[in-house]
Amino acid sequence: MDIAQLLLALVLILLAAELFTNSLEHLGDRLGLSEGVTGSIFAAIGTALPETMVPLVAVFASSSLATPKLGEEVGVGAILGAPMMLSTLTLFLMALFAAGQRGWRGELLPERSGLRRDLSWFLAAFALATIALFIPHHVAIVRSAIATILVLFYFFYILLTIRASAALVADGHATEAGAPLYLSRLGLPNALPVIFLQLALGLAGIIFGAELFVHGVEHLSIWLGVSALILSLLIVPVATELPEKINSILWIRRKKDTLAFGNITGALVFQGSLLPAIGVSLTPWSPTPPVLLGAVLTLCAACYTFLLVWRGVRLRPLHFLFNGVLYLAYFAVLS
Repeated sequence: MDIAQLLLALVLILLAAELFTNSLEHLGDRLGLSEGVTGSIFAAIGTALPETMVPLVAVFASSSLATPKLGEEVGVGAILGAPMMLSTLTLFLMALFAAGQRGWRGELLPERSGLRRDLSWFLAAFALATIALFIPHHVAIVRSAIATILVLFYFFYILLTIRASAALVADGHATEAGAPLYLSRLGLPNALPVIFLQLALGLAGIIFGAELFVHGVEHLSIWLGVSALILSLLIVPVATELPEKINSILWIRRKKDTLAFGNITGALVFQGSLLPAIGVSLTPWSPTPPVLLGAVLTLCAACYTFLLVWRGVRLRPLHFLFNGVLYLAYFAVLS
């Protein structure tokens, strides 16, 4: 029954995220924004909503759970597991599918300035969040200041990304919606009010699915006798990161490399700043071995990817085998 609830919640989250992402693409198309903005901000936020809602629901609903501490563990696991999965397994899977089409030495051609911007902002934010693990919980002023800085990081990042949009559109990187608006298939017009209606429906589905998922993890943790933190680090991110994996795989196979990479790296910035701000503010956020291992491996994977881009290396699927190895190391230690 617990597994069935998890699967039901997962299906609901994925369907709702698809609604949300589809409407965001149409919004980017309608507003004439670049692929960089649509991938790094719109699609990234849309597909990052499941893993954002899971820790939020887990933390705020912890008082209603049978064991409130489980809510905090699920929240911390989801917060740290999300960027870990993106920087390791998700990049590897995208490269794996690209290799099937282009070969392991085939070239990947994302727009580099946006990729460099995304990775540098993520590294700065997530490094600060990692430092916050060592700030005692009773030093509330320092932790609150770090949480505030992390939130401001993301909003400054959005401003810089939007400012770069016009030049990218002029260079031929304008957004084009890949599929019709789903509500328009029901006979509704492809207009802004309908786009916003679909956004709202997608968001509502994601929130409801996330709540089901949190309670499912709680019950499964008790049944298996496994720490909810470990379960959340290993299972919750795999489930909630599926939208990023699927979208990026589809885009990379259609040779829309900027959208494919931007969807992942934009979600990294979102999850490396806003999600840790939640963790620093509302959870113990302490350097337990599983948490510290996840943070260190995430920084290693992101630093490695950033160095490839910064040094101007021709990106090939072969390069991202290392990211996959880091995920296997993480999984082997925690399991």
